[in-house]
Amino acid sequence: MPPAKVGNASLEMFAQHTEVRQSLAMPLFALVLLVLIWGATFHFIRIEHDNTVRAVNASLADLIDTYEAQIARNVGGIEQTLKTVNYAVKLNGTRNALQAMKNEDLLPPAIVFAVSVIDSDGNLVEASPPAAAASVAAQPFFRHHRDDATDRVFVSGAPGADQHHAAVQFTKRLTDNAGRFSGVAMLTVDAGYFTSAYETSRLGRHGMLALLDQDGAMLASRIGDNTSLPPTADAIERYTATRRIGRLHLNAVVGLGKAEQLTAFDARRLTHLWQAGGATLVLLAMLAVFWGWNRQGAKTRRSIRLAQQTYEAASESNQDAFFVLHSMVDQANTITDFRISAVNRQAEVMTGVGRHHLRNTSLRSLMPDAFTNGIFDKLARAATQGGVHEKEIRNTVEQFKGTWFHEQLIGVEGGVIAIVRDVSERKAAEEKILHMAQHDALTGLPNRALLQSRIERAVAHATRRDGVVVVAFIDLDNFKMVNDGLGHGAGDMLLAQIAARMHGCLRRQDTLGRFGGDEFVMVLPARRDQLAQCFALLDQVTASVARTVDIEGHAVQISCSTGVAVFPRDGNTAASLLTRADVAMYSAKASGKNQCRFYADSMNANAENKLAMVASLRTAVEEQQFRVVYQPKFDIRTGAIFGVEALVRWDHPTGGPIPPADFIPLAEECGIIVDIGRWVMRTACAQSMAWQHAGLPPLVMSVNVSPRQFDDADLLTDIAATLLGTGLPAHLLELEITESLIMRDLDGAVATMRELQHMGLLLSIDDFGTGYSSLSSLKSFPITTLKIDQSFVRDLGAKTEDQAIARAIIALAHELKLRVIAEGVETHAQLDFLRASGCDEVQGYLFGRPSAPDVIEALLQAPAVAA
Repeated sequence: MPPAKVGNASLEMFAQHTEVRQSLAMPLFALVLLVLIWGATFHFIRIEHDNTVRAVNASLADLIDTYEAQIARNVGGIEQTLKTVNYAVKLNGTRNALQAMKNEDLLPPAIVFAVSVIDSDGNLVEASPPAAAASVAAQPFFRHHRDDATDRVFVSGAPGADQHHAAVQFTKRLTDNAGRFSGVAMLTVDAGYFTSAYETSRLGRHGMLALLDQDGAMLASRIGDNTSLPPTADAIERYTATRRIGRLHLNAVVGLGKAEQLTAFDARRLTHLWQAGGATLVLLAMLAVFWGWNRQGAKTRRSIRLAQQTYEAASESNQDAFFVLHSMVDQANTITDFRISAVNRQAEVMTGVGRHHLRNTSLRSLMPDAFTNGIFDKLARAATQGGVHEKEIRNTVEQFKGTWFHEQLIGVEGGVIAIVRDVSERKAAEEKILHMAQHDALTGLPNRALLQSRIERAVAHATRRDGVVVVAFIDLDNFKMVNDGLGHGAGDMLLAQIAARMHGCLRRQDTLGRFGGDEFVMVLPARRDQLAQCFALLDQVTASVARTVDIEGHAVQISCSTGVAVFPRDGNTAASLLTRADVAMYSAKASGKNQCRFYADSMNANAENKLAMVASLRTAVEEQQFRVVYQPKFDIRTGAIFGVEALVRWDHPTGGPIPPADFIPLAEECGIIVDIGRWVMRTACAQSMAWQHAGLPPLVMSVNVSPRQFDDADLLTDIAATLLGTGLPAHLLELEITESLIMRDLDGAVATMRELQHMGLLLSIDDFGTGYSSLSSLKSFPITTLKIDQSFVRDLGAKTEDQAIARAIIALAHELKLRVIAEGVETHAQLDFLRASGCDEVQGYLFGRPSAPDVIEALLQAPAVAA
């Protein structure tokens, strides 16, 4: 076999070389002719172009000579006229010089030239033709002649002329007999005077005549019939020539349109190109005839070789394994086996058997199991039926390497071609992607989509078996405190450990998934008599969550609130079961957390009531159903009112007054609190200014800021707009911020508070003692006041613990140079204790309830309360 291969390769190479020589001879000869034809053509074109350019340059030289002579004559006459004016001024003075020249017939024609005499003060004193008196003392030419003792003529464009009526101005210094400056002689001439020599027969329609001053500024110009100044841009390319004229440093420019000058040359060039193109087409036609004849012969020879090479090239370079199997039949023409007649390199890799061993080997000897595992039957069916049969199969043949294969069986006459591709890596990647799409990356638990699928499958199974499905919605209590206090990394570690604990409580048929954030869902399919086991399992989960978890050296203990819905009692779809379990979970949270609640219809009614309340809140904002009341604040030593706290009240049109505790948390949860807080602040600031306008002393207006409002990106902008719109000074507005709000994001909260402080606002910590701030963080707060929460004030007269806390807060605040105010003061015993402990300010029902603006106004007009 190897010698035969070498011989075939040598014959193939020889045949290819012969075809290449035959196919290249004629094209090479034609290429040489084409190079000669086009080379000669471009050579002649280049010679004609050079001759044309030389002719144009000669014409330009002649034109510039003529134009230079004309300009020189014109300028010389103008200079002579100016000298005559100077002489006349010396004889007759500035006011009579032109009249004297006119009497002697020495003035140029007034229709073309305007001659003027200007005295030493810059006043136009005489002109021909007559002109209105004017001052030109500020003109550059006058200043030049006044300051320059030379008698050089100054040339410039005439001021006041437009681009369609341009004029050129020539001026000369006038001196008296003693050589002193006595004024300026000025001669103004239409710019067209210098381009009147334009001849279309010589310059063409796109030629150009132009006169430039020494700085290159255009004084006169003509392009064809266009005498605009500056000339209108026409994007026409030109040959140009320039000459310096006389001691006035003027420049004459002549231009010839390039396209016009090359018109004759372009016509001849086009003729040459057409001739060369015709010769090329004839040559290419002859080449095409030869090429077709030669190609037909080569095509016939190559078709045989290509047919032999196609299969080998395709199969050897392909990543698929090729097996060409010939049918082996018995006397009844029934296929009994297959013989492998050809394979490719990939077939060797897949089977681990060399090509020389595979060829002419029967299927029975290579894979005996093929006759029992269905492989032989598929091959025989494909060979008998013909056509193409494709399928992905899991590998069941020990001799083949790989887990998953894509097989393609093509029935041909006398056998079958099997094309096998190893798709193990793709199948593994697909399984991994599917797992990632259906599982949570942090905990490895099923995600929301897979959970819903598992619930639907469990419900379908329970429907067939008359079983039940327990769906438990689990939410970790106070998980946000861990995230805020220890960071999101610690929160992730806690979630992973809690998930592992809960998963360890499950049975084999149960499912635990992460629904999102700190929420988990358990799916417990069971028989009806196994409900008690499921509820006991939920108790185990609750207990496992409550065990202490070590997170980076911190002992963390949390709990969970669980809501339970049971199929078929509480719903018959995944969506309904999840929704009702979620409702039950929120009921567990509302009832104190760390407990399990089963769904009841009354819970759904509560949820509907909550939605109705949200809708009513939105309507209340739109219809302004809210009002603001004000609770006075008193100085504990003087009894004087120094400020008020603005509090919002809701008067529902049908439900009457609604307590703040019933709608403020809901408004905070759904975000409506931002609009309410913005309205309260604007109303309170406007009311404070109304009291001042009524002659009452300024008060510090305290306004509560909710967490949602504090986080709003427009907080600073809204406050600035409110102060600007109402006119309230910033130092009379105090914002009360809760301690727990600050500790959610300490760094971010302090940064916002500092910006508010820079605006001039006062800041107070509300409900101090109920949050989680430390002494180290407290000293960084940019605040002026601490407010003791009423939960500590309520039992000051009875509980020593609350008394100790109140004393500690007051002492701590005074050490930090802060003022202390106690809220909720209702008894004299509370007041006496606070006064004895050094508290600075108080507010509460003992002094005044939240009241309408007119009640506060009456209090402000009354004597101070004895505190």
